[in-house]
This record gives sequence, C-alpha cells and structure tokens, in this order.
Amino acid sequence: MHIDLVRVIDMEGTSPYQFRNIYVFCGSQPSKNGDFVNAANNFGKVLIERKLHLIYGGDSLGLMGCVSIAAFVGKSQIEGIIPQALALGNLIGKTVEEVQHVFSMHERIANMLFHVDAFIALPGGLGTLEEIFQITSWAHLNLHKKPIGLLNVNNFFDELFLFLDKAVFISQATQKIFVCASTVNELLDKLKTFVYEPDDVLTQIDWTVGESKKCKLDLTLRL
Repeated sequence: MHIDLVRVIDMEGTSPYQFRNIYVFCGSQPSKNGDFVNAANNFGKVLIERKLHLIYGGDSLGLMGCVSIAAFVGKSQIEGIIPQALALGNLIGKTVEEVQHVFSMHERIANMLFHVDAFIALPGGLGTLEEIFQITSWAHLNLHKKPIGLLNVNNFFDELFLFLDKAVFISQATQKIFVCASTVNELLDKLKTFVYEPDDVLTQIDWTVGESKKCKLDLTLRL
C-alpha cells in the first residue's frame, strides 16, 4: 500500500469525546518489572471496557504483547502495522488479529497518522522514545492535532520531563503537547478533553505546498 504522507498529516484532529482508535507505543522486550506488565495487561482490558480499538506495531512480545493479547482476549478490534523486514525476520512474535504489512518504518508511522485518533506510550526502550519524539515533533510542526498521552507507570517518564525542562530549545508550551497520568482511566479522560494549542508561527506553514507535483511523481514511479 502506498501512503501519501502529505495527505495523511494534513488531517484535522478529532473532537473531544470522539476518539476510538488508539495507537500504543511500548517496549517489545521482556520486562521483569511486574508493575509494567500489570499496567500493560490492564491497559488492554480498559480498551475493551471503553470500546476502543487498538492499533499497534504488531509485536506479541514484551509489554506490547501484554496489551495486544489482553485486548484480543476481550474481543477488541485490533490492527498491527508491521514493516515486512521485521515480519519476515520473525523478530516480533505472532501478530494477533488483523495485520497490515508496509515497506518501511516511515510508511508505518504515516499509516499510524491515517488510522488513529490518539497516541499513548507506555514504558519502553529506544523504539518507544523515537516514536514519542517523532509524533510529538510532528504535532509541534502542526502536522497533526491528535493528542499524545504518556502512561507514567511508577514515574517512568519523570526523568524525561526533567530532561525536557533542562533542554533550552524545548519550550514549556511545546511540553504541553504531552498528556500525562499514572493510570489508564485518568489518562484516557485527560485525552478526551485535550485541546490542541498550535504555535502561532508554525500554523503559517502550508504542508500542502507541492502536493500536486508530488502526486505526479508518485504516479510516474508506479508506472
């Protein structure tokens, strides 16, 4: 499937109380921290209770496996978006429910923006942090208006916020893009009332510039 990134990121954000599809970032490596595992299992169960759909990276390992399996057992609607290289390498375990194969990590995150209404991160490693910062940077650049939540299990993200406070290039206004809570239900409630406040300067960027030309190029490459 080919995704036109310009068209995807130009979508309007969802109104409060209307989000249904949640994309979850979290660790795909085994965790010995029982609190993280319990939080991931509970997250999957809360998705079912609230009739929310899970979109995720397709892993069935680590915390990601806990979330997806709990949601699957409760018959939640689930879709995994997986780069073919990872699927063929058998590095992520067996994907539950629907799976969409893409060609690259870049195409996967473009698909995320197209399919989801909100993003939530649980504790994780480099991949989780990369996705958090990428999706937040895109929100800062006014590429999307969708809420971004951090489930702060055992204060996992506290040090991240301390770093952001010290990073002189990251304003307090930018940090407000993050919605943070220590429990799933509190976080989901906060996401429902999230109001996107774009930077006045960055709202002047027109991301549709050159779109027609790009579509022509894509057509030529397909032929």
